[in-house]
Amino acid sequence: MKISELKVGQGRVEVSGIVKKISDTRVFNKYGRELKVADAILEDDSGAIKLALWNDDITKIKEGDKIKITNGFVNEFQAEKQLTAGKYGKIEVVK
Repeated sequence: MKISELKVGQGRVEVSGIVKKISDTRVFNKYGRELKVADAILEDDSGAIKLALWNDDITKIKEGDKIKITNGFVNEFQAEKQLTAGKYGKIEVVK
């Protein structure tokens, strides 16, 4: 699937691309648990999308990595389309 084809509310997304940029990590508490999140820009030849990296995924991914997201989910955050691996998805670096 291409990034340009992703729609808000879409689940079970499988997409690959290059990580162009990763923001600083933000830390916050939710339900008494400390969570970390960073925003990345994922790009393929069709376009780009904001990718939310959570907790351990933040340290696994670097700018310039080619990654594959399996079972991802597209949502909307602050009126912007955003992709996340979510609870059931997987992000892996591919060679």
